[in-house]
Amino acid sequence: MAIQKIIMPQMGESITTGTITCWYKKVGDEIKEDETLLDISTDKVESEIPSPFSGRISKLLFADGATVDVGAVIAEVEDDMSAELSNTVTEDSTPIRKIESKSVAITEDIKVEKTKYFFTPLVKALAKKAKVSMEELSTIKGSGAAGRVNKKDFENFLANRKGSLTPSAKNYSNPPLVFSGKTEIIPMDNMRKAIAYNMVASKQISAHVNSISEVDMTHLVKFREGFKDEFFRQEGFKLTYTPFILKAVIEALKEYPLVNSSIDGDNIIVKKEINLGFAAAVPGNGLTVPVIHNAESFSLLGICRKLDELANKARSKKLTLDDLQGGTFSCTNVGGFGTLLATPIILQPQVGIYAVGMIKKRVMVMPDDSMAIRSMMYGTHTYDHRVIDGQLGGLFLEAIHRNLLEMNPNDHF
Repeated sequence: MAIQKIIMPQMGESITTGTITCWYKKVGDEIKEDETLLDISTDKVESEIPSPFSGRISKLLFADGATVDVGAVIAEVEDDMSAELSNTVTEDSTPIRKIESKSVAITEDIKVEKTKYFFTPLVKALAKKAKVSMEELSTIKGSGAAGRVNKKDFENFLANRKGSLTPSAKNYSNPPLVFSGKTEIIPMDNMRKAIAYNMVASKQISAHVNSISEVDMTHLVKFREGFKDEFFRQEGFKLTYTPFILKAVIEALKEYPLVNSSIDGDNIIVKKEINLGFAAAVPGNGLTVPVIHNAESFSLLGICRKLDELANKARSKKLTLDDLQGGTFSCTNVGGFGTLLATPIILQPQVGIYAVGMIKKRVMVMPDDSMAIRSMMYGTHTYDHRVIDGQLGGLFLEAIHRNLLEMNPNDHF
Protein backbone atom coordinates (compact mmCIF):
# COMPACT_ATOMS: atom_id res chain seq x y z
CA MET A 1 0.00 0.00 0.00
CA ALA A 2 1.23 3.48 -0.86
CA ILE A 3 -0.30 6.63 0.56
CA GLN A 4 -0.21 9.64 -1.76
CA LYS A 5 -0.74 13.08 -0.23
CA ILE A 6 -2.36 15.91 -2.15
CA ILE A 7 -1.47 19.44 -1.09
CA MET A 8 -3.13 22.78 -1.64
CA PRO A 9 -1.65 24.07 -4.93
CA GLN A 10 -0.54 27.65 -5.46
CA MET A 11 -3.12 29.26 -7.75
CA GLY A 12 -1.01 32.28 -8.60
CA GLU A 13 2.38 33.71 -7.73
CA SER A 14 1.11 36.06 -5.02
CA ILE A 15 -1.51 33.68 -3.57
CA THR A 16 -0.83 32.12 -0.16
CA THR A 17 -4.23 30.50 0.53
CA GLY A 18 -7.09 28.90 -1.36
CA THR A 19 -10.67 28.09 -0.41
CA ILE A 20 -12.11 24.63 -1.00
CA THR A 21 -15.53 25.28 -2.51
CA CYS A 22 -16.54 21.71 -3.30
CA TRP A 23 -15.26 18.14 -2.92
CA TYR A 24 -16.39 15.84 -5.73
CA LYS A 25 -15.37 12.72 -3.80
CA LYS A 26 -15.85 11.42 -0.26
CA VAL A 27 -13.78 9.06 1.87
CA GLY A 28 -13.92 5.56 0.36
CA ASP A 29 -14.65 6.69 -3.19
CA GLU A 30 -12.50 5.50 -6.04
CA ILE A 31 -10.91 8.16 -8.24
CA LYS A 32 -9.12 7.95 -11.57
CA GLU A 33 -6.13 9.94 -12.73
CA ASP A 34 -7.20 13.35 -14.13
CA GLU A 35 -10.71 12.96 -12.66
CA THR A 36 -11.90 16.11 -10.88
CA LEU A 37 -11.31 15.92 -7.13
CA LEU A 38 -12.27 19.38 -5.87
CA ASP A 39 -12.91 23.03 -6.73
CA ILE A 40 -10.63 25.74 -5.34
CA SER A 41 -11.38 29.48 -5.28
CA THR A 42 -8.98 32.43 -4.91
CA ASP A 43 -9.09 36.11 -5.89
CA LYS A 44 -7.54 35.14 -9.24
CA VAL A 45 -9.31 32.01 -10.35
CA GLU A 46 -11.94 29.41 -9.57
CA SER A 47 -10.57 26.12 -10.81
CA GLU A 48 -11.38 22.43 -10.92
CA ILE A 49 -8.42 20.41 -9.60
CA PRO A 50 -7.89 16.90 -11.00
CA SER A 51 -6.30 13.99 -9.16
CA PRO A 52 -2.77 13.24 -10.37
CA PHE A 53 -3.20 9.49 -9.85
CA SER A 54 -5.78 6.70 -9.44
CA GLY A 55 -6.77 5.08 -6.14
CA ARG A 56 -9.23 5.41 -3.28
CA ILE A 57 -9.80 8.44 -1.09
CA SER A 58 -8.64 7.58 2.43
CA LYS A 59 -8.70 11.04 4.04
CA LEU A 60 -10.23 14.44 3.36
CA LEU A 61 -8.55 16.80 5.79
CA PHE A 62 -10.71 19.90 5.27
CA ALA A 63 -14.42 20.50 4.78
CA ASP A 64 -16.14 22.51 2.04
CA GLY A 65 -15.63 26.23 2.66
CA ALA A 66 -12.30 25.85 4.45
CA THR A 67 -9.54 28.32 3.58
CA VAL A 68 -6.22 26.48 3.51
CA ASP A 69 -2.59 27.58 3.32
CA VAL A 70 -0.72 26.79 0.12
CA GLY A 71 1.37 23.66 0.67
CA ALA A 72 -0.88 22.15 3.35
CA VAL A 73 -1.98 18.52 2.90
CA ILE A 74 -5.68 18.48 1.98
CA ALA A 75 -6.31 14.81 1.11
CA GLU A 76 -4.75 11.35 0.99
CA VAL A 77 -5.25 8.64 -1.61
CA GLU A 78 -4.38 4.95 -1.33
CA ASP A 79 -3.15 3.62 -4.63
CA ASP A 80 -3.37 0.00 -3.37
CA MET A 81 -6.97 -0.96 -4.20
CA SER A 82 -6.98 -3.73 -1.57
CA ALA A 83 -5.87 -1.46 1.24
CA GLU A 84 -8.02 -0.97 4.30
CA LEU A 85 -9.68 2.42 4.17
CA SER A 86 -9.25 4.90 6.98
CA ASN A 87 -12.17 7.19 7.83
CA THR A 88 -10.22 9.26 10.32
CA VAL A 89 -9.83 12.96 9.51
CA THR A 90 -6.42 13.99 10.82
CA GLU A 91 -3.45 16.13 9.87
CA ASP A 92 -0.13 14.39 9.33
CA SER A 93 2.75 16.31 10.89
CA THR A 94 5.44 14.42 8.96
CA PRO A 95 7.66 16.73 6.88
CA ILE A 96 6.95 16.25 3.16
CA ARG A 97 8.70 16.71 -0.15
CA LYS A 98 6.75 18.24 -3.04
CA ILE A 99 6.49 16.53 -6.41
CA GLU A 100 5.01 18.51 -9.30
CA SER A 101 2.36 16.60 -11.21
CA LYS A 102 -0.14 18.14 -13.66
CA SER A 103 -2.22 20.88 -12.00
CA VAL A 104 -1.60 19.92 -8.37
CA ALA A 105 1.37 18.98 -6.24
CA ILE A 106 1.60 15.63 -4.46
CA THR A 107 3.91 14.52 -1.69
CA GLU A 108 5.64 11.46 -0.34
CA ASP A 109 7.04 10.80 3.12
CA ILE A 110 10.77 11.12 3.67
CA LYS A 111 12.72 10.12 6.76
CA VAL A 112 14.15 13.06 8.68
CA GLU A 113 15.37 13.60 12.19
CA LYS A 114 12.43 14.45 14.43
CA THR A 115 12.54 17.82 16.15
CA LYS A 116 10.52 19.29 18.98
CA TYR A 117 8.65 21.69 16.70
CA PHE A 118 7.43 21.32 13.13
CA PHE A 119 6.52 24.34 11.04
CA THR A 120 5.10 24.29 7.55
CA PRO A 121 7.21 25.75 4.71
CA LEU A 122 4.72 28.63 4.44
CA VAL A 123 5.07 29.61 8.12
CA LYS A 124 8.87 29.35 7.87
CA ALA A 125 8.85 31.62 4.81
CA LEU A 126 6.63 34.17 6.58
CA ALA A 127 8.89 34.07 9.63
CA LYS A 128 12.00 34.63 7.51
CA LYS A 129 10.36 37.59 5.77
CA ALA A 130 9.30 39.14 9.09
CA LYS A 131 12.73 38.37 10.63
CA VAL A 132 11.21 36.18 13.34
CA SER A 133 13.72 33.74 14.82
CA MET A 134 12.97 30.03 15.26
CA GLU A 135 13.19 30.52 19.02
CA GLU A 136 10.54 33.23 18.86
CA LEU A 137 8.49 31.16 16.45
CA SER A 138 8.44 28.25 18.88
CA THR A 139 6.69 30.43 21.50
CA ILE A 140 3.57 30.84 19.34
CA LYS A 141 0.59 28.79 20.48
CA GLY A 142 -0.81 27.02 17.42
CA SER A 143 -4.50 26.41 16.74
CA GLY A 144 -3.96 23.77 14.05
CA ALA A 145 -4.02 20.01 14.43
CA ALA A 146 -1.73 18.81 17.21
CA GLY A 147 -1.05 22.44 18.12
CA ARG A 148 0.58 23.26 14.80
CA VAL A 149 1.15 26.95 14.03
CA ASN A 150 -0.72 27.99 10.91
CA LYS A 151 -0.71 31.19 8.87
CA LYS A 152 -3.50 32.79 10.92
CA ASP A 153 -1.67 32.06 14.19
CA PHE A 154 1.48 33.66 12.80
CA GLU A 155 -0.38 36.77 11.59
CA ASN A 156 -2.11 37.16 14.96
CA PHE A 157 1.29 36.90 16.64
CA LEU A 158 2.70 39.64 14.41
CA ALA A 159 -0.34 41.85 14.97
CA ASN A 160 0.22 41.74 18.73
CA ARG A 161 4.00 41.87 18.56
CA LYS A 162 5.43 45.13 19.88
CA GLY A 163 6.62 47.34 17.06
CA SER A 164 5.36 45.00 14.36
CA LEU A 165 5.18 46.56 10.90
CA THR A 166 4.39 43.35 9.04
CA PRO A 167 2.21 44.01 5.97
CA SER A 168 -1.00 42.09 6.49
CA ALA A 169 -4.54 43.13 5.71
CA LYS A 170 -5.72 41.17 8.74
CA ASN A 171 -3.72 43.47 11.04
CA TYR A 172 -6.12 46.30 10.26
CA SER A 173 -9.82 46.68 10.99
CA ASN A 174 -12.54 49.08 9.96
CA PRO A 175 -13.78 51.67 12.48
CA PRO A 176 -17.10 50.95 14.20
CA LEU A 177 -19.95 51.11 11.68
CA VAL A 178 -22.56 53.79 12.34
CA PHE A 179 -25.52 54.08 9.97
CA SER A 180 -29.19 54.92 9.86
CA GLY A 181 -31.99 54.01 7.51
CA LYS A 182 -32.41 50.97 5.32
CA THR A 183 -29.38 48.86 4.43
CA GLU A 184 -28.52 45.70 2.58
CA ILE A 185 -25.83 43.32 3.81
CA ILE A 186 -23.85 41.58 1.05
CA PRO A 187 -21.39 38.97 2.34
CA MET A 188 -18.07 39.02 0.48
CA ASP A 189 -17.43 35.91 -1.59
CA ASN A 190 -14.03 34.22 -1.48
CA MET A 191 -12.73 36.12 -4.50
CA ARG A 192 -13.67 39.52 -3.08
CA LYS A 193 -12.16 38.70 0.34
CA ALA A 194 -8.91 37.59 -1.27
CA ILE A 195 -8.76 40.72 -3.45
CA ALA A 196 -9.32 42.90 -0.38
CA TYR A 197 -6.56 41.13 1.53
CA ASN A 198 -4.01 41.22 -1.30
CA MET A 199 -4.63 44.85 -2.20
CA VAL A 200 -4.13 46.09 1.36
CA ALA A 201 -1.08 43.85 1.74
CA SER A 202 0.46 45.26 -1.46
CA LYS A 203 0.06 48.84 -0.22
CA GLN A 204 1.88 47.86 2.97
CA ILE A 205 4.65 45.98 1.15
CA SER A 206 5.49 48.41 -1.66
CA ALA A 207 6.22 52.13 -1.56
CA HIS A 208 3.76 53.13 -4.29
CA VAL A 209 4.59 56.09 -6.52
CA ASN A 210 2.60 57.24 -9.57
CA SER A 211 3.90 59.03 -12.66
CA ILE A 212 1.25 60.25 -15.11
CA SER A 213 1.60 61.45 -18.68
CA GLU A 214 -0.48 61.66 -21.87
CA VAL A 215 0.03 60.43 -25.42
CA ASP A 216 -1.49 61.35 -28.77
CA MET A 217 -3.28 58.25 -30.11
CA THR A 218 -4.81 59.95 -33.16
CA HIS A 219 -2.94 57.90 -35.78
CA LEU A 220 -3.79 54.61 -34.04
CA VAL A 221 -7.44 55.64 -33.71
CA LYS A 222 -7.62 56.39 -37.42
CA PHE A 223 -5.91 53.11 -38.31
CA ARG A 224 -8.25 51.05 -36.13
CA GLU A 225 -11.36 52.76 -37.50
CA GLY A 226 -10.28 51.98 -41.04
CA PHE A 227 -9.10 48.42 -40.39
CA LYS A 228 -11.39 47.00 -37.68
CA ASP A 229 -13.99 45.51 -40.07
CA GLU A 230 -11.35 43.79 -42.18
CA PHE A 231 -9.61 42.56 -39.04
CA PHE A 232 -12.85 41.03 -37.75
CA ARG A 233 -13.42 39.24 -41.05
CA GLN A 234 -9.89 37.82 -40.92
CA GLU A 235 -9.63 36.92 -37.24
CA GLY A 236 -13.19 36.55 -35.99
CA PHE A 237 -12.82 38.90 -33.02
CA LYS A 238 -12.70 42.66 -32.48
CA LEU A 239 -9.54 44.74 -32.76
CA THR A 240 -9.08 46.88 -29.64
CA TYR A 241 -6.39 49.34 -28.59
CA THR A 242 -5.06 47.04 -25.87
CA PRO A 243 -2.68 45.01 -28.12
CA PHE A 244 -1.03 48.24 -29.34
CA ILE A 245 -0.58 49.34 -25.73
CA LEU A 246 0.84 45.99 -24.62
CA LYS A 247 3.28 45.99 -27.53
CA ALA A 248 4.50 49.46 -26.52
CA VAL A 249 4.95 48.30 -22.91
CA ILE A 250 6.93 45.23 -24.01
CA GLU A 251 9.35 47.38 -26.03
CA ALA A 252 9.76 49.76 -23.08
CA LEU A 253 10.55 46.84 -20.75
CA LYS A 254 13.28 45.77 -23.16
CA GLU A 255 14.72 49.28 -22.96
CA TYR A 256 14.47 49.50 -19.16
CA PRO A 257 14.84 45.91 -17.84
CA LEU A 258 15.07 46.95 -14.17
CA VAL A 259 11.32 47.62 -14.27
CA ASN A 260 10.86 43.91 -15.05
CA SER A 261 12.05 42.77 -11.63
CA SER A 262 11.11 41.71 -8.11
CA ILE A 263 12.58 42.13 -4.63
CA ASP A 264 13.88 39.21 -2.58
CA GLY A 265 15.07 40.52 0.78
CA ASP A 266 17.89 42.93 -0.04
CA ASN A 267 18.32 41.59 -3.59
CA ILE A 268 16.75 42.82 -6.83
CA ILE A 269 15.84 39.92 -9.14
CA VAL A 270 15.78 41.13 -12.75
CA LYS A 271 13.70 38.83 -14.96
CA LYS A 272 15.15 38.04 -18.38
CA GLU A 273 11.77 37.01 -19.79
CA ILE A 274 8.82 39.38 -20.08
CA ASN A 275 5.67 37.70 -18.77
CA LEU A 276 3.08 40.42 -19.21
CA GLY A 277 -0.12 40.30 -17.17
CA PHE A 278 -3.28 42.21 -17.99
CA ALA A 279 -6.31 42.76 -15.80
CA ALA A 280 -9.49 41.08 -17.05
CA ALA A 281 -12.96 41.18 -15.54
CA VAL A 282 -14.60 37.89 -14.56
CA PRO A 283 -18.33 37.17 -14.19
CA GLY A 284 -19.61 38.54 -10.91
CA ASN A 285 -17.69 40.96 -8.73
CA GLY A 286 -14.01 40.44 -9.41
CA LEU A 287 -11.08 40.44 -11.77
CA THR A 288 -8.10 38.30 -12.64
CA VAL A 289 -4.71 38.87 -14.26
CA PRO A 290 -3.86 36.29 -16.95
CA VAL A 291 -0.29 36.33 -18.23
CA ILE A 292 1.20 36.38 -21.73
CA HIS A 293 4.39 34.37 -21.18
CA ASN A 294 7.50 35.32 -23.17
CA ALA A 295 5.61 38.33 -24.50
CA GLU A 296 8.79 39.71 -26.07
CA SER A 297 8.60 36.94 -28.68
CA PHE A 298 5.08 37.88 -29.89
CA SER A 299 4.28 39.97 -32.94
CA LEU A 300 1.48 42.53 -32.65
CA LEU A 301 -0.90 40.12 -34.38
CA GLY A 302 0.23 37.36 -32.03
CA ILE A 303 -0.54 39.58 -29.04
CA CYS A 304 -4.02 40.24 -30.47
CA ARG A 305 -4.71 36.51 -30.70
CA LYS A 306 -3.28 35.62 -27.31
CA LEU A 307 -5.10 38.49 -25.63
CA ASP A 308 -8.43 37.35 -27.09
CA GLU A 309 -7.77 33.73 -26.07
CA LEU A 310 -6.95 34.59 -22.46
CA ALA A 311 -9.78 37.13 -22.12
CA ASN A 312 -12.30 34.53 -23.29
CA LYS A 313 -10.91 31.99 -20.83
CA ALA A 314 -11.16 34.54 -18.02
CA ARG A 315 -14.80 35.33 -18.82
CA SER A 316 -15.69 31.64 -18.93
CA LYS A 317 -13.61 30.83 -15.81
CA LYS A 318 -11.44 28.37 -17.74
CA LEU A 319 -8.03 29.86 -16.98
CA THR A 320 -5.40 27.32 -15.95
CA LEU A 321 -2.70 27.70 -13.32
CA ASP A 322 -0.13 28.29 -16.05
CA ASP A 323 -2.24 31.15 -17.42
CA LEU A 324 -2.01 32.97 -14.08
CA GLN A 325 1.50 32.31 -12.82
CA GLY A 326 4.86 33.93 -13.43
CA GLY A 327 3.85 37.50 -14.29
CA THR A 328 6.73 40.01 -14.24
CA PHE A 329 4.84 43.22 -15.06
CA SER A 330 1.15 44.07 -15.46
CA CYS A 331 -1.16 46.41 -17.36
CA THR A 332 -4.73 47.49 -16.80
CA ASN A 333 -7.10 49.33 -19.13
CA VAL A 334 -9.68 51.34 -17.22
CA GLY A 335 -10.68 53.39 -20.26
CA GLY A 336 -13.44 50.99 -21.18
CA PHE A 337 -15.36 52.18 -18.12
CA GLY A 338 -15.08 55.83 -19.14
CA THR A 339 -12.26 56.54 -16.68
CA LEU A 340 -9.73 59.17 -17.73
CA LEU A 341 -6.89 57.92 -15.53
CA ALA A 342 -6.24 55.66 -12.55
CA THR A 343 -3.54 54.94 -9.98
CA PRO A 344 -3.55 51.14 -9.71
CA ILE A 345 -2.12 48.91 -6.99
CA ILE A 346 0.97 46.82 -7.77
CA LEU A 347 0.46 43.08 -8.11
CA GLN A 348 3.00 41.43 -5.80
CA PRO A 349 5.80 40.44 -6.20
CA GLN A 350 6.12 42.72 -9.24
CA VAL A 351 7.44 46.27 -8.90
CA GLY A 352 5.24 48.09 -11.41
CA ILE A 353 1.95 48.31 -13.27
CA TYR A 354 0.83 50.51 -16.18
CA ALA A 355 -2.74 51.83 -16.45
CA VAL A 356 -4.42 53.57 -19.38
CA GLY A 357 -7.58 55.64 -19.40
CA MET A 358 -10.14 56.29 -22.09
CA ILE A 359 -9.11 57.88 -25.39
CA LYS A 360 -10.80 61.27 -25.56
CA LYS A 361 -10.80 63.99 -28.20
CA ARG A 362 -9.37 67.27 -26.96
CA VAL A 363 -8.16 70.54 -28.44
CA MET A 364 -4.36 70.49 -28.32
CA VAL A 365 -1.69 73.09 -29.09
CA MET A 366 0.56 71.69 -31.82
CA PRO A 367 4.34 72.27 -32.16
CA ASP A 368 3.75 75.14 -34.62
CA ASP A 369 1.36 76.78 -32.09
CA SER A 370 -1.69 75.89 -34.17
CA MET A 371 -4.66 74.19 -32.48
CA ALA A 372 -6.07 70.84 -33.51
CA ILE A 373 -8.51 68.20 -32.27
CA ARG A 374 -6.52 65.13 -31.24
CA SER A 375 -7.39 61.76 -29.64
CA MET A 376 -5.49 61.85 -26.35
CA MET A 377 -4.94 59.17 -23.70
CA TYR A 378 -3.58 59.38 -20.15
CA GLY A 379 -1.21 56.67 -18.92
CA THR A 380 -0.07 55.99 -15.35
CA HIS A 381 3.07 54.13 -14.32
CA THR A 382 2.72 52.97 -10.71
CA TYR A 383 6.01 51.65 -9.34
CA ASP A 384 7.70 50.45 -6.20
CA HIS A 385 10.01 53.20 -4.96
CA ARG A 386 12.18 50.62 -3.19
CA VAL A 387 13.55 49.71 -6.64
CA ILE A 388 12.47 52.38 -9.08
CA ASP A 389 13.23 56.06 -8.54
CA GLY A 390 11.31 58.92 -10.13
CA GLN A 391 13.76 59.28 -12.99
CA LEU A 392 13.50 55.66 -14.10
CA GLY A 393 9.75 55.63 -13.48
CA GLY A 394 9.31 58.69 -15.70
CA LEU A 395 11.67 57.50 -18.42
CA PHE A 396 9.89 54.17 -18.64
CA LEU A 397 6.51 55.91 -18.92
CA GLU A 398 7.73 58.19 -21.66
CA ALA A 399 9.23 55.21 -23.50
CA ILE A 400 5.81 53.55 -23.59
CA HIS A 401 4.22 56.72 -24.97
CA ARG A 402 7.01 57.27 -27.45
CA ASN A 403 6.51 53.71 -28.71
CA LEU A 404 2.80 54.36 -29.16
CA LEU A 405 3.37 57.69 -30.88
CA GLU A 406 5.93 56.27 -33.29
CA MET A 407 4.17 52.95 -33.93
CA ASN A 408 3.26 52.32 -37.57
CA PRO A 409 0.49 49.69 -37.43
CA ASN A 410 0.74 49.07 -41.16
CA ASP A 411 4.07 47.39 -40.48
CA HIS A 412 2.39 44.83 -38.19
CA PHE A 413 -0.64 43.68 -40.20
